[in-house]
Amino acid sequence: MAIDYTKGAGEPEPTGTPVSLSKVTLTKQAPTVSLTKQGGATGTLRVNLNWTSRPAGSGGGGFFKRLAGGGANNDIDLDLGCLYEFSDGTKSAVQALGNAFRDRNTFRSEPYIWLDGDDRSGGNSEGENLYVDLSDLSRIRRVLVYAFIYEGVPNWAAADGVVTLYPVAGPQIEVRLEEAHEGTSMCGIAMIENVGGEISVRREARYVGGHRALDEAYQWGLSWTTGRK
Repeated sequence: MAIDYTKGAGEPEPTGTPVSLSKVTLTKQAPTVSLTKQGGATGTLRVNLNWTSRPAGSGGGGFFKRLAGGGANNDIDLDLGCLYEFSDGTKSAVQALGNAFRDRNTFRSEPYIWLDGDDRSGGNSEGENLYVDLSDLSRIRRVLVYAFIYEGVPNWAAADGVVTLYPVAGPQIEVRLEEAHEGTSMCGIAMIENVGGEISVRREARYVGGHRALDEAYQWGLSWTTGRK
């Protein structure tokens, strides 16, 4: 028996938002995606942070990384980083603060995680990129990707940041930093975690007052001191 899948006369047009096969946006309702099941738990995972601090309608376009109105008091320096924990118990952070970039050309055994640079001028349209080597999954326990406002008014809604993960296979994974949470300088964005050999990415979107508060929230156990860039 043949089944006709064509729209019959008088039937309504399909409604709803089309599902994108090239990008997955993690939300409160759907916070987790498996890299393993999508074939992306291998090679090098790129994590990109970009943001615009110019509200819609204020003029201009693209990623300006400036608050409307200009002036030194309105400049924002938004930084990307991560806490990592390996299966052997090794723990640390990768970030621009303290020059903890972890140059990929100098490591041999660890960490297989590095940051490409620190964009402080707002002139880099590519934002900032963190790289996580997934070639040896047995070494990875968890990696918490975060962003923090190093300078400027702590206003996440104005910054309108977005973090996009680019696995070697499967769709891009997006987490938007669209909640207000004024007065908090740090946001735990996404947790990359190895559970029973399966690598997953879970949306966190957890806003706290700083590095020590983020560490305590996830029980990382690092010692923190005041640093400058």
